[in-house]
Amino acid sequence: MSTDFNEYFAHYIGLVNELEVLEAITANHQEFLKLLAGLNDEQALYRYADDKWSIKEMIAHIIDSERVFTYRALRFARNDATDLAGYDENAFALHSGADERSLADLLHEFDVTRLSSLALFKSFTSEMLSCRGTANNISIDVKSLGFLIAGHCKHHMNVMQERYL
Repeated sequence: MSTDFNEYFAHYIGLVNELEVLEAITANHQEFLKLLAGLNDEQALYRYADDKWSIKEMIAHIIDSERVFTYRALRFARNDATDLAGYDENAFALHSGADERSLADLLHEFDVTRLSSLALFKSFTSEMLSCRGTANNISIDVKSLGFLIAGHCKHHMNVMQERYL
């Protein structure tokens, strides 16, 4: 498990207890797809409160965040010292168009995004995994970003199980 991350990420990273980053990225891939496999498009529009995301929007958020995290990991692994900007997750969700898409399409996109993330992290050497950079004014290493990908997904899986499903 990685320990080289800012306290801001502790909640997410603490949700995965795999010893290796590749195990963490792989662990909840199929579990996530199974969790939502029985839903139909109408059910996936459910919001537990008016101001909360629908299940479809949450899936899009997980996909968007994973892409942002892997982009950061790639930049840091390549020793790019540029401070990267943050992103507005609520603006992303608002403009995702997720509720107009089919659940099957969103789950397929999650699947290929996770496979892409896994391929990227498999390409990193141990030296690359220890590279670090700054995004949204927070310093983090590449390995921790891998755990963050898995932990962020796990967090939202927990929210879905507790409040949506």
